[in-house]
Amino acid sequence: MKKVFLIIMMVFSLAYGYGQKIIVLGAEVVNGDTIPQINLDEVEIFTLRIPRTYRGRRRLTRLVKNVKKVYPYAKLAGKKLREYDKLLQQAKNDRERKKLMKRAEKEINEEYGGQLKDLTFTQGKILLKLIDRETGETSYNLVQQLRGSFSAFFYQAFARIWGYNLKVRYDPQGRDKTIETIVKMIELGQI
Repeated sequence: MKKVFLIIMMVFSLAYGYGQKIIVLGAEVVNGDTIPQINLDEVEIFTLRIPRTYRGRRRLTRLVKNVKKVYPYAKLAGKKLREYDKLLQQAKNDRERKKLMKRAEKEINEEYGGQLKDLTFTQGKILLKLIDRETGETSYNLVQQLRGSFSAFFYQAFARIWGYNLKVRYDPQGRDKTIETIVKMIELGQI
């Protein structure tokens, strides 16, 4: 009887241990105690502070919706800028550069012009800030580099008439901290 019981216990213990994953850890001995050491990856935790008032919650919800709508366009702008920057560096002269820029502008306008025209005023302002975030340059500087100083001045004057500012900088630590948090939460798939 003892042998049968012993055999059954060994079978169960082997079956139980067979499915287990063995993890080898580093350890350190401190005062006679062995302390396991586990290295963990750094984790960032983002949260939005929910306002107490209905009006504040509604404003935050609208901001989240607007950032989610324009962020893909800002990412695309950064990608396209890097793509066209490589092409422009390979251009032999100014005439070829202008030709490339006209073609690029036409392609972008055909593909995304209608969607960008449907953006609201607030979404346009957010897009300008997110383009600065993605490219590291204000929209004014980008136009100045790609189209020239006169065009940049003209676009800035026209934008100011409609209440935009192409020279606005993205401030992730200051006034745009909530937008930065929303963008990081989008990138992590939290919202």
